[in-house]
Amino acid sequence: MAKKRHLVKEQQEEEYSFTPSDFDEKEFILKSIYSSKVLLITIVFAVIIGVIASFICKALDDTVATAVCTVIVFAFVAVMKKFYRALGIRVDLMDGKSLAVDYLIFLILALGVCIVFINAPFD
Repeated sequence: MAKKRHLVKEQQEEEYSFTPSDFDEKEFILKSIYSSKVLLITIVFAVIIGVIASFICKALDDTVATAVCTVIVFAFVAVMKKFYRALGIRVDLMDGKSLAVDYLIFLILALGVCIVFINAPFD
């Protein structure tokens, strides 16, 4: 026996319309400029700490010197947020990614400057 065919009615798909949220271009640009200024302050501070750490490293014995310099740089990374607040920088305006980038740039630059100033041309 033949079975009855059931006609399947196509359901109309719901139409989705994308409505972008309000984008405040001025606020975005101001935050970008603010985080750039903080990055420049971080770079200057990293160079200063790197030079100070290299002088301390030269004054100490060779076996302990590198560990002490590394600890100094990491200690300053730990207090960066307090340093920003002391300078009057509003950390709450910056997002977490830009703060993390600032910390990493400080760490790499300070250790790099310390290594450069420890070695031969500046010895």
